[in-house]
Amino acid sequence: MLKYVGQRLLAMLITLVVIITLVFCMIRMMPGGIYDELEDISQAELDALYAKYNLDKPIGIQYLIFLKKVVTKWDWGYSLKLYPNVPVWNILGNKIPITIYENIFALVISLPLGILFGIWAAIRKNTIIDYAISVAVVICISVPSFVFASLLQYFLGFKLGLFPIVYNVDAVGFARFYSMTLPIVALALGPIARVTRYLRAELAETINSDFMLLARTKGLTEAQATVRHGIRNSLLPILTTLVSMFTHIMSGSLVIESIFGIPGMGGLMIKAINSIDYNVTQATLMFYSIISLGTTLLCDLLYGVVDPRIRVGGKKE
Repeated sequence: MLKYVGQRLLAMLITLVVIITLVFCMIRMMPGGIYDELEDISQAELDALYAKYNLDKPIGIQYLIFLKKVVTKWDWGYSLKLYPNVPVWNILGNKIPITIYENIFALVISLPLGILFGIWAAIRKNTIIDYAISVAVVICISVPSFVFASLLQYFLGFKLGLFPIVYNVDAVGFARFYSMTLPIVALALGPIARVTRYLRAELAETINSDFMLLARTKGLTEAQATVRHGIRNSLLPILTTLVSMFTHIMSGSLVIESIFGIPGMGGLMIKAINSIDYNVTQATLMFYSIISLGTTLLCDLLYGVVDPRIRVGGKKE
């Protein structure tokens, strides 16, 4: 097991290096220069700016200088345009907690509601309740989260005035959560639908299995057998997909944060790309890459933890 974990960590490290390399090269190949918008600046001043940040050197030399700083000092440089001369990780340090806050709440809300609807649909299989839940699941999975965000913002925020239209940056405590209600709901709809779909399929199959029939012959009612045996066995796929769901929620927050004016990582990355701020773009993309690769690794390890029938690498113990 330790050997497998080591191999996966090495593969993760290699993948991160490849991502860093691709991001570094791609953002520098984007059309337009980083200081093209500066009109009242002399050529000498422009040359000095390029020399200060090593932008006057070949891209290969720039990459080696950048990689050396990251490896030796974990120095990702300074913001070049969005927050001039502010260290990149100081900027991210103020943005990451907000993004994690909204995504964790969306995940916490998604799990119990998805389990509830999944159990309800499986027990009422082929009834009007099952059909209604299935239609809702298809809609929530098919429609992007930013569409739900816009609809919620218009109807519940603007028309009915039940929730703030945009995030209140000065809010604390419950007021902070209240101002994030609509984006959290928009982020949670997709994961709720996915949990419902997985659990409904697993539980519907489990209810008709042989061990459930054996439980019924021992005197348990259908409800008792479902609660004690069916749900427990059907939750295994949910546990292994729970970690990967966090990645899906994080990707959905990229646009939703901009819609609701949330000063998190999503809005920062979009602004950094649009303004061609090299260092901030690299750091934000690396943050999302680490989250994605880390959750993938945890998901793989969870398969062996929650289901003892699984042996890592196909070897029998």
